[in-house]
Amino acid sequence: MGLTSNKVLAFAIAAAVLLFAATVWLWPRLARRGLRPVAGRIGLLLATQLALFAAVALTANNSFLFYGSWADLFGQERETGVVEDHAAGSSIEVVERRAPDVPGASRAVTGGQIQKVVVSGATSGIDSPAYVYLPPEYFQEKYRKRTFPAAVVLTGYPGTAENLLKGLKYPATAHRLAGQGRMQPMILVMLRPTVAPPRDTECVDVPGGPKAETFFATDLPKAVSETYRVGTAPRNWGFIGNSTGGYCALKIALHHPGQFAAGAGLSAYYKAAEDPTTGDLFHGDDRARKRADLLWSLDHLPQGRSSFLVTTSRQGEGNLKGTLAFIEKVKAPARVSSIVLDSGGHNFNTWRREIPPALEWLSGRLSAT
Repeated sequence: MGLTSNKVLAFAIAAAVLLFAATVWLWPRLARRGLRPVAGRIGLLLATQLALFAAVALTANNSFLFYGSWADLFGQERETGVVEDHAAGSSIEVVERRAPDVPGASRAVTGGQIQKVVVSGATSGIDSPAYVYLPPEYFQEKYRKRTFPAAVVLTGYPGTAENLLKGLKYPATAHRLAGQGRMQPMILVMLRPTVAPPRDTECVDVPGGPKAETFFATDLPKAVSETYRVGTAPRNWGFIGNSTGGYCALKIALHHPGQFAAGAGLSAYYKAAEDPTTGDLFHGDDRARKRADLLWSLDHLPQGRSSFLVTTSRQGEGNLKGTLAFIEKVKAPARVSSIVLDSGGHNFNTWRREIPPALEWLSGRLSAT
């Protein structure tokens, strides 16, 4: 049974309840002096505490999906090796197909499909796992010759791409909104910003290191357009993410308007982090450091025709001031929209409230041709 399985969680809760009950029942018998009663009391207490801790930890993990599997929890490599010849350019290798958690999921023409892939970037030299959600229309005969808009969807750091499927439910939300006519069918390319794990590259090209910005801005859309029915014009492409992924979405859309028509940052920050998880991102290049500051970029670099969506909360989030500054600095031909909640934290519950309107907004700024 998988780490995020409801059966595992139910077993852990049941074990905690039974051990608690056993402790209450057996305690009078063990309330004597002697090595065996003392060892029994210690054993019961430890077992009950461990069971309670496991139940709480599994509940938290199922809510926030810090880890997607047992192997992920114990730091083991999850991806099988894929040998690629990069001479032909960026490419995508499909390693698994699965049904999304939506009505009619047994057939792709009604439920769509999720493909687990490995994206190999020829220019950046980066290989990264991802999930690609293909809407039901992609498999329907009447859309056989149609291209679809696509959106890159990023988690925060150090999240897993599974968060986007199970925790934030992007495919299920897109399927529901499209079925209600509130957004057009879109292909979602879901992954984490950590393309050189465990390092947090903040989606920048590190001198002498990972070329994360090149991967997201150049290699990824090229590989997707060559593999799926997605156009190559800016109006065919959007970017959305939360936290670090939100910063990346805004950064890539701001600096690459010739590739992305829209970028949505949920609870984003506006300046690249520099801490032990990032290492030295700029190697003394002050121009690169300033460019990674989105507020500086808006003031000093030309603004393209990209549209931006930023989100924050009046209470509970620390990015309100930066978000208001970002809004003020966006000038034509760029456009900016916002979602400002009365209250909300930097967490999945807040982002689940923002994802439906954000996907509708993104859909309205992209086109299929």
